[in-house]
Amino acid sequence: MSGAEAPTPDVARDPSTLPVEDVVRALGSDPDAGLAAVEAAARLDRDGPNRLEAERPVPAWRRLLSQFADPLVYLLLAAAAVSLVAWAVEGAEGVPYDVVVILVVVFANAALGFIQERRSAQAVAALQRMAAANAAVVRDGGLARISAFDVVVGDLLVLAEGDAVPADARLVDGALWCAEAPLTGESAPVAKSPEALSEPAEVGDRACMVFAGTAVTRGAGRAVVTATAMETEMGEVARLLGATESDPTPLEREIARLGRVLGLAVLAIAAVVVATVMLTRDVSTLTDAVDVLLLGVALAVAAVPEGLPAIMSVVLALGVQRMARRNAIVKDLASVETLGSASVICSDKTGTLTQNRMAITSLVTADWAGPPSEATRIAREAVAFGALASDATVAADGGFEGDPTEVAFLAAERRLEAEALRSGFDRVDAVAFSSERRRMSVLAAHPERADLLAVKGAPDVVLARCTRVRTESGDVALTGARLTDLEASIDALAGDGMRTLAVAIREAPASSAREEHEADLTLLGVVGLADPPRDEARAAVAEAQAAGIRVVMITGDHPRTATAIAAQLGIVPPGASALTGARLTAMDDAALASAVREVSVFARVAPEHKLRIVDALQAHREVVAMTGDGVNDAPALRSADIGVAMGRGGTEVAREAANMILTDDDFATIVEAVREGRGILDNITRFLRFLIASNLGEVLAVFLGVVLAAWLGLRDGSGAVVAPLLATQILWINLLTDLGPALAVSAEPYADDLMSRRPRRPGTAILGPRTWVWMAVTGAAMAAVTLLTFDLFLPGGLVEGSADLDTARTAAFTVLVIANLTVAFAARSETTSTLHRLFTNPWLWSAVALSLALQVAVVHLPVLNDAFSTAPLDLAQWGTCVAMALAVPVSIEGLKAVLRSRDARVVRP
Repeated sequence: MSGAEAPTPDVARDPSTLPVEDVVRALGSDPDAGLAAVEAAARLDRDGPNRLEAERPVPAWRRLLSQFADPLVYLLLAAAAVSLVAWAVEGAEGVPYDVVVILVVVFANAALGFIQERRSAQAVAALQRMAAANAAVVRDGGLARISAFDVVVGDLLVLAEGDAVPADARLVDGALWCAEAPLTGESAPVAKSPEALSEPAEVGDRACMVFAGTAVTRGAGRAVVTATAMETEMGEVARLLGATESDPTPLEREIARLGRVLGLAVLAIAAVVVATVMLTRDVSTLTDAVDVLLLGVALAVAAVPEGLPAIMSVVLALGVQRMARRNAIVKDLASVETLGSASVICSDKTGTLTQNRMAITSLVTADWAGPPSEATRIAREAVAFGALASDATVAADGGFEGDPTEVAFLAAERRLEAEALRSGFDRVDAVAFSSERRRMSVLAAHPERADLLAVKGAPDVVLARCTRVRTESGDVALTGARLTDLEASIDALAGDGMRTLAVAIREAPASSAREEHEADLTLLGVVGLADPPRDEARAAVAEAQAAGIRVVMITGDHPRTATAIAAQLGIVPPGASALTGARLTAMDDAALASAVREVSVFARVAPEHKLRIVDALQAHREVVAMTGDGVNDAPALRSADIGVAMGRGGTEVAREAANMILTDDDFATIVEAVREGRGILDNITRFLRFLIASNLGEVLAVFLGVVLAAWLGLRDGSGAVVAPLLATQILWINLLTDLGPALAVSAEPYADDLMSRRPRRPGTAILGPRTWVWMAVTGAAMAAVTLLTFDLFLPGGLVEGSADLDTARTAAFTVLVIANLTVAFAARSETTSTLHRLFTNPWLWSAVALSLALQVAVVHLPVLNDAFSTAPLDLAQWGTCVAMALAVPVSIEGLKAVLRSRDARVVRP
């Protein structure tokens, strides 16, 4: 079938009632070779990517226009229109600079917001591509792993336990079970087989179909794709539900509330300023009235940090990109906030805290114990039949492929030359390993001997099913002292930090392998496998603990093994005990809630235990990060505050349920991600501290300038009160601080003590009382030096000056700009000296240098003198301005010293 053709109507409508051969033929596929890559590309081009429709992308011009959809922008544009009318009524002489400046500020802010929004959207889109699920398909006769987005109708899917089903498909062969709760609400997995239905059925009863959005919980098989994207059953559900908007995160809600509170406060102050100027000034012309109204509008616009959401989105998005470069893919920006507050990390052991490179280092039989190099015949038999009870295989290059534990058996078997001990046995059937069973059985046939059932699994599980044990003198009953000695040997191996597995056999009672056959076994021996801790894991655990984050190990291994590794990593002290899954099952919720406060190692646990552990920790208001890789881990990953899936060894189901994916399966990456989350929240606090302090300085300078005009000599030639700053100057300051320094402050390198602080508690305000005191003192200092500069330059007031009003206003305007820029450096920390790590942020220095250059241009370029009502300053006047502005960081240093002294008194014993 060519790329231009589509499936026949019967297949498109309901392929479940048609024979597999007819469905595959109608879809132009091949039951063995799948689609040709060229044909798949043509279909992808025709049908589009396999994803549910999101909202239609907003065109760039509409996104640009949306930057103007703000009440404060409406106020500015209205003010510009009124000013333009007044200019025309007054005779239209000269250039209406107020109008020009307002429009420049409005369009510059819109452009800045548009760029920030686009960068944030691009970052999020890149993360979505990295976090996209994969699918295994047969193309051109070979197995290929592709993005689930690239699956097309006719693709031959290869499905196995743990896979997420990427599209609706008709089962071709195999047998599997699917969790269809997301689609049908059916709580139990549904069995699937290739046989066609005799008559049409509802979605939940189509046993030969698998559906997009569901997951394979057991078994394996192949299926031909019959529908993708919005043509799937899940797509129909999405179409009926329509688009839904996600709720804002606590941080977003706090930022919005902060903006509203500041906005109301500043509007009240602006109204007072306008009223005061109106009452104390002879407003006799339309131009005078417009000037006063412009002042109020500009004050409101400049003081309200309307750029906060855009800057915050950029900071979050860029931080998440940094995480991705460090092997942690965070799937949504909201998770960053939670990461920064994590107080408990529940981690699996194997592969996350350890190297996941298993090797058999000890062997135990009924008569002997020692290293593999000295293995007896029975010990070699244990290795050989353990390798038989395995899914690992020999690769084409002579190496091994499969689970690291099973690969260790194959490697040891080759090293001990034990292959001959199971020579001639061919695998016939198997009962798969699962976290609940903790064992695996393989039925093998031999042309000259009886069929054999080989069982490998956790020693306590296998020994419970053994009635005999092999010795040098033959098979004997496994009772009394022999059993006690074996259990002691197993405990000794586990106490040395080894993972232990028992191997047993029996003559097969039937031609198929079933769970009920795993009884009356003969134990061959027990192997000890070492999986050493990752080199970086101990340092990562120590860093997490120093940050006030508790590390909890949750594993299916033997308790002694788990506690030995945990002690090596510093999670628990030597000799600590573990809580087993059996004991956990016997506990009620209250008892478990009490236990989780003390226990840091959980061993022999099943996946469903993880969910109870998460719930118990969250009952103590802990913010929990939980790792997982299997299908059954999905509920715990969803329930945890941060679900962490394994990117290498994990299943697609786990990755879909998680908030974060580790591409290297390394515990140290989790800790690094927590550090990044804390750093991002720290930087958000930094730019909030800077923006709000700066805005307070502007507001207080204008408000106090009007209130204290008589003492400062702020009057014109007629004796009327004048505003300390003009509307255009206020807007200019706002543009300078929002354009570069605010974003640069949010790019500050993370603080040295970031991972020595306690976790941020959920619901804690990002700006605490002390931060508000800091911002208020800083804003007051900025206003004070601005008004003192006025007094120094103007005749009258507290200090006699000699400059005219334009020069004095230019000097005060310049002092406020320079003070703003110095606050950008000071706001990096509430307590640490501004001089500390002063040159670690080149972006900030560049932004400040650019802003200073623009201010010099406003002061000295004639065209900008006219636009902003400024006057050139001589060298001595510039020196005075710089000296006055530097009083702000000096006063902040004094405040920081007081706060440091107070902190030292608090922590002193």
